[in-house]
Amino acid sequence: MLPNTIDITSDIQQSLRGFLDATTFSQLAVLVDENTKEHCLPLIQPVLPDSTLIIEIKSGEEHKNFGTCQHIWEQMTSAAFDRKALFINLGGGVIGDMGGFCAATYKRGIRFLNLPTTLLAQVDASVGGKLGVDFGPYKNHIGLFKEPESVLVFTDFTKTLPSQEIRSGYAEIIKHCLIRDQHYWLEIQKHALEQQDWKAHVAHSIGVKYAVVQEDPTEKGLRKILNFGHTIGHAVESHFLNHDQGRLLHGEAVAIGMIAETYLSAEQGYISKENLAEIVNYTLKIYDKVDLSNENFNVIAKHALQDKKNDTGKIKASLLLAVGDCGFDIEITTEEIISALKYYQTL
Repeated sequence: MLPNTIDITSDIQQSLRGFLDATTFSQLAVLVDENTKEHCLPLIQPVLPDSTLIIEIKSGEEHKNFGTCQHIWEQMTSAAFDRKALFINLGGGVIGDMGGFCAATYKRGIRFLNLPTTLLAQVDASVGGKLGVDFGPYKNHIGLFKEPESVLVFTDFTKTLPSQEIRSGYAEIIKHCLIRDQHYWLEIQKHALEQQDWKAHVAHSIGVKYAVVQEDPTEKGLRKILNFGHTIGHAVESHFLNHDQGRLLHGEAVAIGMIAETYLSAEQGYISKENLAEIVNYTLKIYDKVDLSNENFNVIAKHALQDKKNDTGKIKASLLLAVGDCGFDIEITTEEIISALKYYQTL
């Protein structure tokens, strides 16, 4: 079952027109980056009021910071936006996280609508109301929970994406299968990446995440299973955020994290070595191996000390109890993280 605030639509103009016609607002802004301005904005422009303020920011995780937030707030302030204004986030996870954060904090909060344009944002950021920005090297370090008024999911937006972005989003689809749906995990392995049914996968992932979030809206317990692959994945992503080798996309880092955390799941006796091999082999068919370099293991492990799920200085991870089942608040050490990174490096 999908939430009534999410519309998976085959006609984005009709859906957006219906939402705007049914909503009273004083002013309207649309947040874009250079990519969504070129490829996605023209698809919704015909139904936007002529007075719509277009706010453009630079794409990329490296711009998900308070400097960009200040630019967004300044644009709204200069246009004299009041508390009855409406804010539309047209973009991927960076725009959804940061745009929602800016809307939720502007004059103590204005309403916002999400139009996720990447596969990653459609399957992962459509549900849950997590908003935030990066702080230093740490992802989403400053943020809050606030649900959008609605989310319009137009899967044809993904046709504008390069293959690397599709792979990035697919990592979250794999994750949702591994933590909650063994049957779907077996199904996705039957098809090559180019033959996957993205509309079905988006609906499945949203359904999985929504069911979990309904039980635990503010991540006090069960919702933490959605972070499988992210304790180590975020640490890897943080390391590469300002690295000479260039940054990794979120899903690429999560794929590394899922391999590493699946290894720890096996090491702690939760899953079999056969399960480990199956998950690792499939993941490496999709994602190129990344050279983490031995000298970086300690640095990456220390990034995990800043993970938001940690408690009293202890690193708390979500590990697989079986394929399709996940536990949370399982303590791991930096030594175990280094061991998992070494395992990944030997593959």
